[in-house]
Amino acid sequence: MLELRSLAIPDVKVVRPDRFSDARGYFSETFQRSTFAEKGILHDFVQDNQSSSKRIGTVRGLHFQRPPFAQAKLIRVLSGAILDVAVDLRRSSPSFGKHIAIQLDGESGEQVFIPKGFAHGFCTLQPNTVVLYKVDQVYAPSHDGGVYWADPALEIEWPVTTSEAQLSPKDQILPALSQLGCVFD
Repeated sequence: MLELRSLAIPDVKVVRPDRFSDARGYFSETFQRSTFAEKGILHDFVQDNQSSSKRIGTVRGLHFQRPPFAQAKLIRVLSGAILDVAVDLRRSSPSFGKHIAIQLDGESGEQVFIPKGFAHGFCTLQPNTVVLYKVDQVYAPSHDGGVYWADPALEIEWPVTTSEAQLSPKDQILPALSQLGCVFD
């Protein structure tokens, strides 16, 4: 059984697969194409990405890929915890420029499905956090894009300040939403 729950932006979904626990630990089927399709997530995931962040306050994102290589993502935490954020970049959407933020951790087993048209990023809440996400398009460096994680216009309540955040050089210079132009209709 797979449970889906919409968030404030209904196209972004929390996915909770069943977990079967006993004295040894647990077992969970985290993805099966037909089960997800029955629930309306009809994506052919073609690549898995995994990141490991050593320190609390590591920020990765907010990233996206431009069409025709735009990516839907299914994100889960293997160990540790994150504040996961998705920003709607679809100009025709009533929620354009708005975001969702949800805490994910390795204990709960919850996942987040983010459709195409969103920028995605996260901040680690625990040391040695490992995040795994499936995408439905391969990485295309020429179509890579992003939005500055701390853009005040986004009104994201990150758990770190700009001086505390651990960022890649690339993420430090991403444009504000107002500088982005139209990426997704």
